[in-house]
Amino acid sequence: MNIKLSKRDQKMHDAMMECYVRLFANSTPPGDFNKMLDEAELNAQGRKIIPFMDYEIEEEPMNQIIEDVAKEFKIKKIDFTPFRNGILMGCSPKTKYIK
Repeated sequence: MNIKLSKRDQKMHDAMMECYVRLFANSTPPGDFNKMLDEAELNAQGRKIIPFMDYEIEEEPMNQIIEDVAKEFKIKKIDFTPFRNGILMGCSPKTKYIK
């Protein structure tokens, strides 16, 4: 089943996917998000299982990647918070906080 997204939603989706690619590439251990997505097993509801909690990234590089991707994809200021929250609440690597 293919769902036609609005131009805005497609841009947000593409930006989120690019963000995940960069976050996992810069995580510990480094990961290939596209490969994880392609090789993911499906759960009983048909959703892909991504072992995102096996990876971690420091808070500062994570925030910089999110901001960089938002700028590159020209995410509007009003859409930035939902974009950022979507990344953080989605399948991003866990955040490593440095004191």
